[in-house]
Amino acid sequence: MDYKLLATTFLMVFLAELGDKTQLATFCLSAENGSKLSVFFGSAGALVLSSLIAVLCGAGLSKLIPVNYIKIAAGIFFIAVGAWTVYTAVKPT
Repeated sequence: MDYKLLATTFLMVFLAELGDKTQLATFCLSAENGSKLSVFFGSAGALVLSSLIAVLCGAGLSKLIPVNYIKIAAGIFFIAVGAWTVYTAVKPT
């Protein structure tokens, strides 16, 4: 096992998830429901499943498309989402 890659992946995902809408939704579910364990296992299971899908898709896609192109596409996607977020936040109502 590549422990450096494990630690890097853990830190990147951990930092990316802090304060995002998934964490806030989990926070709200936990605040309004009695079973904290159910909320924990539900949110943890969802993160594990979405990570599994990402790993499988990334591994499969990298066999068809060069990794640099995947990184460029991901960067463009994040820029587009950020621009859309800014646009909708400042759009007059």
